[in-house]
Amino acid sequence: MFNKHIITVATIAGVAIGFLISLQIQAQKEVDIAAEIQKERLSQTNAVMQTLQDENNLLQEEYKKLTSQLESARNEDLKNPYLIARLDELKIADGTITVQGPGIKMIINDSVHDAHLPFPLNTDDLRRIINTMKFAGAEAISVNGQRVVGPTSIVMSGTSTILVNSVPISRTGESSYEILAIGDQDRLVDYVTKLELLPLRQAGMKAEIVREIVTVPSYKGGYSMNYASRSDS
Repeated sequence: MFNKHIITVATIAGVAIGFLISLQIQAQKEVDIAAEIQKERLSQTNAVMQTLQDENNLLQEEYKKLTSQLESARNEDLKNPYLIARLDELKIADGTITVQGPGIKMIINDSVHDAHLPFPLNTDDLRRIINTMKFAGAEAISVNGQRVVGPTSIVMSGTSTILVNSVPISRTGESSYEILAIGDQDRLVDYVTKLELLPLRQAGMKAEIVREIVTVPSYKGGYSMNYASRSDS
């Protein structure tokens, strides 16, 4: 009876030990498989990283090559009189350089005005005068040192300050406003005299036009294109 009990215990222990050994072997296999997978993944990752690094190096070389070619092209273009003249034309058109030429100087003094007017010269007046000058063919216009270009805004700040290009325009000498325009002098004088001087004088302001060689300053702001782009159609 005692021997049978020992045999039974030994059998159970043997089965348990065998089971544990089996589990250990299986766990080791899984560890080995996981290690192999990790090793393979690491190898793949290293391969991808190396490929990306190689591509990056190629791109860096291509960038240096293109930059060098662009610099060479720029140096060649700067020697091309046609391109230089064309570039100057574009700069004049967009107002990014100071220009000089025959034109008119319009001086408006609103220090003496009709007491019933809350503000002698307003933004509508300025915009109307500028549009008249453009209609007369003015190639460049400025108001108290501020170049008028495409993005130019003329707005009122508060009740007494006019902003041109977001800059408060100050009085020039004894006059309140000095508007310069380059273009055909006869045409400018004719249009501005007939369409603008009378309304200003009727409002109680002093206004005069002088023919002279004027210098119109460059536009100090920047151009920002967030939505417009070149169309090949």
